[in-house]
Amino acid sequence: MKKNYFFKFLLFMIPVAALTLLSFSNGNGSALSGSPGDGGNNCTQCHSGTANNNNISITTNIPSTGYAFNTEYDISITNSGGGSRNGFQVTAESDANNARIGTFSSSSSDTKTAASNTRIIHTNSGNSQNTWSFKWTSPSSEQGKITFYGSSVSGNGNGDTSGDQVFLGKSSSTSSLGISEAKRLDFDMYPNPATERLTIQLPSNTDKAEVKFYNYIGKLALSKTISLDDNKINVKDLSAGVYILKVLTEDKIGTQKFIKE
Repeated sequence: MKKNYFFKFLLFMIPVAALTLLSFSNGNGSALSGSPGDGGNNCTQCHSGTANNNNISITTNIPSTGYAFNTEYDISITNSGGGSRNGFQVTAESDANNARIGTFSSSSSDTKTAASNTRIIHTNSGNSQNTWSFKWTSPSSEQGKITFYGSSVSGNGNGDTSGDQVFLGKSSSTSSLGISEAKRLDFDMYPNPATERLTIQLPSNTDKAEVKFYNYIGKLALSKTISLDDNKINVKDLSAGVYILKVLTEDKIGTQKFIKE
């Protein structure tokens, strides 16, 4: 009787193991890029061994002068560690607070996005290669310097996750193109952090401006037109977190970081 139970248990575990291995081969969208924002978590969460900071190259076509707002760029990650079945995950983070910045999109069937397009990973059809290319769209407002982080597996093709190698890498830090002095709008805001109302103090020579709040992935969360006499904004309905606040006039723009409690 015991042997019969054991045999049934083995039959049950075969499809479970197969499903698990299939999910690994098709990429894992959890926080595993090895970035500071992911707490250093990487592909060793699923594959045995330790992660090494080598054999990974992340390249972009972002100019040395910095990225423009709301612009699509080409990104590639290469794993030179060998392996017959490979995989990866890449994300982009703010150097200041490790928030995920911008959004990714696939340029082939070898990759797919995860976590609301803030991560990109390999697909089953892409694990026979060691270089993957994809797109990244920059945020629509000033987010400061950003860095791309990647974790990649060099698999030995033995049918399970043992004996694989995991490598970590990152790109050079990249800033935005920024705003020229002539186009920069200086303004004050208080209180910061705020829970219900935020006051924007415009320069005395500015009659009105449009205020936009962008969340950590560059998505517009709130927009309001203000003036010198009507300069208070209700932020009660904003989710708690860090926002980039952009103030625009006809010919100038100003940005600051705002914290909603």
